[in-house]
Amino acid sequence: QVQPVESGGDLVQPGGSLRLSCAASGSGFRLSAMGWYRQAPGKQRELVAAITSGGARNYADSVKGRFTISNDNVENTVYLQMNSLKPEDTAVYYCNADRFGANTLLGRGGDYWGQGTQVTVSS
Repeated sequence: QVQPVESGGDLVQPGGSLRLSCAASGSGFRLSAMGWYRQAPGKQRELVAAITSGGARNYADSVKGRFTISNDNVENTVYLQMNSLKPEDTAVYYCNADRFGANTLLGRGGDYWGQGTQVTVSS
């Protein structure tokens, strides 16, 4: 059973930076896509950024120019570098992954979900 495990969430001041990491354990195969979704209180879960094993990327408009997604295909690991953080970035961030296809990339949510890591941006 594939299980993504996130790390790196924290409390940070506006304008600060954080780096989230996610490692998908339990797979004996390369995942086709991995990404990050977030859910703020009272809001729907939304795509933040995703990347395929071939390097195609998709970002939410609200994070373009501030967040950068990268991956390690061999290790089935994905990272999210978040800069210039704003209070509206506060949410639980979930790692998501696809066995096949690109639902993760397209914002539909892939096959596997992590438990989430809290990011709070506040002074």
